[in-house]
Amino acid sequence: MRDVLDLGELHAEVTRKAIKHVHLSVLPPLGKVRVAAPQSMPLDTIRLFVISKLSWIRSQQRKLQAQERETPREYLNKESHYLWGKRYLLEISHAEAAPAVSLTPRKLKLQVRPGADQARCEEVLDGWYRQQVRDAVPALLEKWEPLLKVKAQRVFVQRMKTKWGSCTPESGYIRLNTDLAKKPMECLEYIMVHELVHLLEPTHNQRFIDLMDLFLPHWQQLRKQLNRLPVRHEDWGY
Repeated sequence: MRDVLDLGELHAEVTRKAIKHVHLSVLPPLGKVRVAAPQSMPLDTIRLFVISKLSWIRSQQRKLQAQERETPREYLNKESHYLWGKRYLLEISHAEAAPAVSLTPRKLKLQVRPGADQARCEEVLDGWYRQQVRDAVPALLEKWEPLLKVKAQRVFVQRMKTKWGSCTPESGYIRLNTDLAKKPMECLEYIMVHELVHLLEPTHNQRFIDLMDLFLPHWQQLRKQLNRLPVRHEDWGY
C-alpha cells in the first residue's frame, strides 16, 4: 500500500510495511522523501510525524544537493580510482586468463580478457571492491560485537544507491555498500558500528545517539567526513 503526502512544496512517498516504527529517508540525488510506516498507522499520524521533521528533511536535502559526485567512470588507462581513500591510476591489460585486479603503490591494475568492454571492466572491478569490504568485515565484527554485546547474524556487501549501510534488527542482518571500499577505512568502521548499534536501538532516537557517543565518541566527525566525500555517479531512477 502506497500513499503520497502533499505538504506544499514537499511530497513524501509513504509505504506501509510490517514494522513497529516509522522510518524516514531523504534519498539522493535531489532529496526525495520516503516514509516507511507500520501498516495500521493512520495517514494523519504519519503526516504529523513528517511535519515535525521538516527542518531535518530540509537540512538533509541541502546536504545531498551540495554533495560532490564522481564523474562517470569510463575504465580507461590512467583514470583515477580509489581504495580505502587512496588514489590509484587504472592500468588495463588483456590476457586469455581469469580476470584479476592487483595494486602497486600508485596503480590499480585490471586484467581482463581480450575484447572485454566497459561494462565487463566495471563488473570485475565492482566484484573486487565488494571483496575488499568482505575481507575487512571479520576484524571489525571481532572488535565491536563483544564491546556492544550484540551479534550480527549475517553481513551482506552489495551495491546500494541510497545508503552506506542498513540493518534489519529483527533478523540481525546488516548490509554494507560496496563503495565503502573506496573511502577511508575509518568510514567503514563508523558504518559498521552504526548498524551494530541498531541491534540495540532500531531508531535514530536519543538512546541511539547516546550509545554512539559512548562507544564511538567521534562518530559525528566520521559521519561528516563520509558525507563530504564524492559519491558514485548513478543514473538515478526515481
